[in-house]
Amino acid sequence: MPRVHIKTYGCQMNERDTEQVSQMFVERGYTMTATDTDADVVLINTCSVRDQAEQKALGKMGMVRRRRIPLVTGFMGCMAQSRGSELVDKASVDLVVGTQKYHRVVDYVDEIIRKKEATLMDDERFSIVDVEEEEQSQNTIRDHTLKEKQASAFVSIMQGCNMKCTFCIVPYTRGEERGRPIADIVEEVKRLADRGVKEVTLLGQIVNLYGRHEFPAFDGKSPFVQLLEAVHEVPGIQRIRFTSPHPIGYKKDLIEAFTYLPKLAEHVHLPVQSGSDAILKRMHRPYSTAKFTELIQRIRAARPGIAVTTDVIVGFPGETEENYLETRKLFEDIRFDNAFVFRYSKRRGTPAAEMEDALQVPEKVKEERNQDLLALVNSIALPMYDALVGKEVEILCEGPSKTNSERLTGRTGSNRIVVFDGNPARHTGEIFKVRITEAGHFTLFGDPVLTA
Repeated sequence: MPRVHIKTYGCQMNERDTEQVSQMFVERGYTMTATDTDADVVLINTCSVRDQAEQKALGKMGMVRRRRIPLVTGFMGCMAQSRGSELVDKASVDLVVGTQKYHRVVDYVDEIIRKKEATLMDDERFSIVDVEEEEQSQNTIRDHTLKEKQASAFVSIMQGCNMKCTFCIVPYTRGEERGRPIADIVEEVKRLADRGVKEVTLLGQIVNLYGRHEFPAFDGKSPFVQLLEAVHEVPGIQRIRFTSPHPIGYKKDLIEAFTYLPKLAEHVHLPVQSGSDAILKRMHRPYSTAKFTELIQRIRAARPGIAVTTDVIVGFPGETEENYLETRKLFEDIRFDNAFVFRYSKRRGTPAAEMEDALQVPEKVKEERNQDLLALVNSIALPMYDALVGKEVEILCEGPSKTNSERLTGRTGSNRIVVFDGNPARHTGEIFKVRITEAGHFTLFGDPVLTA
């Protein structure tokens, strides 16, 4: 059977989708390979959040085809959804599959291979493009390919987004919100726990609005909180994370959940996007900076010591120097544990991309604001790491460090990376304490503290 390589760009949702497709290839008898150099089928799972991600995907496919032309090449994911058949001509690929069709990828590859083998003509062009919507597609991302001693896994609980933020392409590439049944999700988590997984991250475009259109509230609790409670009861699961939430999804019931569900990790990633009310309104973000600040205060009160991280965009159309300084002031006041700072990038098909040229911020100004805000984030967050030196933290060991395979790495409940010397066979997949001896740039270093 042919060998398959899938290159993934973008978010955790894309990683999870790739895992599902890979598992389906394996079940069909294909062999997955770590590189494209020896693959017969090369697929790229794409992202459209920023133009750079699309250019990386196109550049990667071009490099693959210049080196040699595999039997089948194709794009999956958000860029495939938004560009469709345009990619067949632009990149000379055989397959373009949208975000609601991952479960059909293997069938399509089979079909393309049969067609090519039947014609035996190198110049015979046959391509498949499927970017149509499909009902219940959210229920097809449910299988896992786990590595040995893997202790953490992503669980997709929904697809789509209804928020229509003016800078975001996701509602147009992922479709409307569609949630999976709680029972199905819990059963998937149970299977993971039976295979040794100790931590699950629940995934959704706006994860804390899960099920609001499909499932009823019960006893004052939203479907998402009901799901958290159900997953919390699964034996073997010791940590629960979720990403990415929206501020408007943090109702009273979800904040209270942090007070009585100890398995909820002490970390929330909550995108603010801007610290200016005028820019938030232009972004179509339905909250004010005052409401956001109050929300963070309530979350921190519910779980003292919780880490709060965020996303922010600088240089959004119409952002004045005064607007930017408002964002800077918000960061000084809230003091995030970390932040992902992005320069605004036009996304074709979004309302912000159509805003008049007079509102567009020069690239030089975007870069200056980006660097300034990053420096502020570092000045606030890095001392938090320094303060942990000499203390013990609990980590889940994930295995060898990506930057030094001779050492191991793990994450604290607050999502801080810890690197240490250890025994892979003994430590990988386990939860234990590490005494911190050194703090680097958003990385901690230490020694395991193990009981006999």
